[in-house]
Amino acid sequence: MIVIDLGFGDAGKGATVDWLCANGSVSAVVRFNGGAQAAHNVVADGRHHRFAQFASGTLAGVPTLLSRHMLVEPIALAAESVALAGLGVPDPLGLLNIDGDALLTTPIHVAANRAREDARGTARHGSCGMGIGETAAYALEHSAPRVADCQDIPRLTRRLDALARHYAPLIGDRVGSIRELVSLYREFAAAVRIVGPDAPATFAGRGRLVFEGAQGVLLDEWRGLHPHTTWSTVEPRHACAMITALGERPYVLGVTRTYMTRHGAGPFPTEDPDLALPEPHNSTGEYQGAFRVGHFDPILLRYAIEACGGIDGLSVTHLDQRAGIRSATAYLTDDGLIDSVHCGPWQDLAHQSRLTRLLTSARPVLEDLPTDAADAIAARLRVPVALTAHGPDRADRVPTTLVGAAG
Repeated sequence: MIVIDLGFGDAGKGATVDWLCANGSVSAVVRFNGGAQAAHNVVADGRHHRFAQFASGTLAGVPTLLSRHMLVEPIALAAESVALAGLGVPDPLGLLNIDGDALLTTPIHVAANRAREDARGTARHGSCGMGIGETAAYALEHSAPRVADCQDIPRLTRRLDALARHYAPLIGDRVGSIRELVSLYREFAAAVRIVGPDAPATFAGRGRLVFEGAQGVLLDEWRGLHPHTTWSTVEPRHACAMITALGERPYVLGVTRTYMTRHGAGPFPTEDPDLALPEPHNSTGEYQGAFRVGHFDPILLRYAIEACGGIDGLSVTHLDQRAGIRSATAYLTDDGLIDSVHCGPWQDLAHQSRLTRLLTSARPVLEDLPTDAADAIAARLRVPVALTAHGPDRADRVPTTLVGAAG
């Protein structure tokens, strides 16, 4: 099963994955995009953790597999391991499996990301400031450091030296000694299990797999509202390819709240600052910007479903939050009244930029969301609801239909 956020993130992917793992049938959770900027909140058995790189099945004792599509930040991983140990997870690093081909995010990438975003001033893109874009961009044109390099110190040193020289005009030497970084990464390689491309098949032979997405489809590098996007393929093509290689059919579970949220800059047609909705686990970030809320938006969510190539079921969260929430039926735009937006050719950023301009000026036409919000959302999105959530805790989740095989 693939769990993916249909919006701008923060819809409840982590809590959904945690619930799927709680019955003991899942052999591993596979992370297939993003990196250390993820923030998947899980509340279960009196514990709360905001998952970044560890998968959200960790509190249920399920191993994590960071696939080659992940961007791995070892320093943040070590800190997250300490936090999980403090919550009673025995040997968190022992649950961690990392594909050796995954890219490394380093303090050099992080410093460059923040310097570049600071230079944009009021025209910020909405970065998390965690080095994700710089990691991906550098790897397009250079021999970038990867997780397996942590087992080959000469090669790691060469690649880190080249990385530091590349970014020196932007950040100088503010990240410190390469020798110290190499020493840290050598310890990291000794503490985790670095695996090859056959790892998904190995875990699939032991039980069900859950593939946990990060961010939201509306932030996808090619389908999101450019340039306010992430440098990551959020829609599930990478996860689908891994599942198909196992000889299974992917089941895609799309997660949405009963209302929309967004961190930081970018179009948000149904935004309503007057919506008084409690948000204990999200706040303004130094680089992300403010946490924004708005009414339910089936127009953008249907676009996200199209970007995914269709989905099989919905996980509808925050059904306990209903005060003042309405639903869009159309947008008033500079092009007139529209009730749908559609994908263009894949990797066509000119199309995405036009869509961004259109939605920046869009004003929603709203109607009341019916009392039975889950059924109404299913009807508007033309997808059955498989799971509902009426609060933040694992116990607040209720399956409504068979949520499919996890393959």
